Amino acid sequence: MSGLSPDLIGTVAAILTTGCWVPQALKIIRTRETAAISLTATLIFAAGIALWLAYGLVLMNGPLIGANAITLALILTIIGLKLRYG
Repeated sequence: MSGLSPDLIGTVAAILTTGCWVPQALKIIRTRETAAISLTATLIFAAGIALWLAYGLVLMNGPLIGANAITLALILTIIGLKLRYG
């Protein structure tokens, strides 16, 4: 792994882990079906993502900031829809 940049690895990881939430958010927006989603688990996950975002801001690390800001927005959308549609 000597030729791989840590920022490249972080960016690819960020794209993959952030992107995985897009289909879930889109499905909920389309179907308004949230029964299978645990509100408690999603709130805990959102808190963890908020802390990762804070960590990225402290380090001024672009991949951490970008990925966690986008993921937090997606998760907060899912939480809002869960609260609205139950």
